[in-house]
Amino acid sequence: MEAIEAPQSFAMTRPVTVGQGHLMVRDLDQMIAFYRDVIGLSVIEKTASGALMGVAGRPLMTLSTAGQIVYAPRNAAGLFHTAFLVPNRQALAHWLAHVAHLGVTLEGASDHDVSEAIYLSDPEGNGIEIYRDRQPDEWRYTADGGVHMDTRRLDLQALYDTAPKTAWSGMAQGTAIGHIHLQVGNVEQADRFYEGVLGLRKMASYPGASFFSSGAYHHHVAANVWNSRNAGVRAKGMTGLARYSLAFKDLAERDRVLQTLEQLEIAVTRTGEGHDFKDPWGIGITLVAESA
Repeated sequence: MEAIEAPQSFAMTRPVTVGQGHLMVRDLDQMIAFYRDVIGLSVIEKTASGALMGVAGRPLMTLSTAGQIVYAPRNAAGLFHTAFLVPNRQALAHWLAHVAHLGVTLEGASDHDVSEAIYLSDPEGNGIEIYRDRQPDEWRYTADGGVHMDTRRLDLQALYDTAPKTAWSGMAQGTAIGHIHLQVGNVEQADRFYEGVLGLRKMASYPGASFFSSGAYHHHVAANVWNSRNAGVRAKGMTGLARYSLAFKDLAERDRVLQTLEQLEIAVTRTGEGHDFKDPWGIGITLVAESA
């Protein structure tokens, strides 16, 4: 693993954080190879139908396959991107140098004021963001407590020039899923669900998108309609995001969410991992207790 030591990121110290993502895939071996060799995750467990992958033994992503999986249409509700948060700018630069040497095609790079982000897609079209956060005391907050985010060009050459000259050996220890960005059918409905039901706070709005967080982070979950306006419930058997988990430090807050789900008659299933349910577009969510 990359020997870059860093304190736990601000995103992961908040009362609610993103735990893991779970993708349904068609070509399991190809996808494992991509997330291992390009993104830098390691295989923690593997079976004939899936793999659990992560960083330094920390699970971050499950890849599963099954018969009759079909590619999700671009305008379907589901995943916009999974955002892997690296611990610092040096780690971001080192990853950039790694993929540059591999000749990986990147789809964008932006300075968002609160963060610096690089974008690409996996072989089955699932969006990926690799980013590092600036410190919260560098962020600009709005009068109502929201956060100001922008989208400016990120100078990739300047970032590349700061990369360590040592060999890259995988994602830096401390890497996590900092946020999950979704495609939904209606932003106002997403606001009602993620704020009113799950108790997150809307920290920022763009045309066609909302950004929600716990504990004044810039966002743990985002939802947009840029490709998916008026999308309905996801069909079964499609590639892409099957579910993701939200980890709660405060079990009383998790129980409050569960009570709200019950009052709204949203079906919840208790599993060994946590409590499973679906958002209005059929995207699975698992509420888990954050492990010590």
